[in-house]
Amino acid sequence: MLIKEKKGVQYISIDEASDGQRIDNFLIKILKKVPKSHIYKILRSGEVRVNKKRVKSDFKLTLDDEVRVPPLAMDESRRSDTPLAKHHIQDSIIFEDDVLIALNKPAGIAVHGGSGIQHGVIELLRHERPNDSFLELVHRIDKETSGILLIAKKRSALLHLHKQIRDKKIHKKYLAVVFGKWQKKQLNMDLDLSIKNDGDHGKKVKVVSSKNTNIKSKESRSVFFLRQVINDVSFLDIKLITGRMHQIRVHLSFLGFPIVGDDKYGNFDLNKDFIKKGMKRMCLHAIELGFQHPLTNQSQLIKAPEPKEFSFFKNYA
Repeated sequence: MLIKEKKGVQYISIDEASDGQRIDNFLIKILKKVPKSHIYKILRSGEVRVNKKRVKSDFKLTLDDEVRVPPLAMDESRRSDTPLAKHHIQDSIIFEDDVLIALNKPAGIAVHGGSGIQHGVIELLRHERPNDSFLELVHRIDKETSGILLIAKKRSALLHLHKQIRDKKIHKKYLAVVFGKWQKKQLNMDLDLSIKNDGDHGKKVKVVSSKNTNIKSKESRSVFFLRQVINDVSFLDIKLITGRMHQIRVHLSFLGFPIVGDDKYGNFDLNKDFIKKGMKRMCLHAIELGFQHPLTNQSQLIKAPEPKEFSFFKNYA
């Protein structure tokens, strides 16, 4: 990446590492001390130009594009003595090689900033690893969900894995603790889901009847396996066939076995009881992720340990 500066204005030539990247994500990556809200402001105002033209935030850069970045005042809140630096997301790394990082993401941390969230996993990781020129999310998991999250260190690896996701060649396995005594050893679930706006609570996913053709929906498929029943809760392994928003949470709520701690689709009264007893998180964990490695083309299976918080139920028994 070649950078020239004239009267405080930077002119950046796009190299292979940034080829195909959205302009907003590119600016967020290189302007680590500038608030995200200000980055979108200078995009909307046209102060950022690509090849001397105004562009929208979703514009994709190509090799040898020239990006004009205006003079910017750095946000003092992003210096090393701020709360941002006190997070150590690198401590959550469970696998790393030349092109990939796998994190065991803690529950309660969003994967990226936005919608009132200043810093997510990817911003924290970029802050802690300033010498890495390329760090991008391969996929996403909910803020409340813990477990495996893949980060690409090379654009070639990112594109390779995105193709596997589109071709449904990624293996995803989750562990959930649900209210109720689950009976079946295996249950296949297939529901049509639709995303609705839920006012101040953001987006919420609804189950749609397959006969209702007036509502736009998408098929969602999960397979549930019983692992263990302890008192009035059950431990389930879940294999995702599709990867819709909040899919597992909605499926289990629909079945009458809501996830412990789910404040959007769960049993609110039971959640309150468990919060008082010390369980203060949603009990959904991405425990396995299988894929074809972008470099070796060999099968790669990454496993995350079961969360320590889940021992609460075994001790509670």
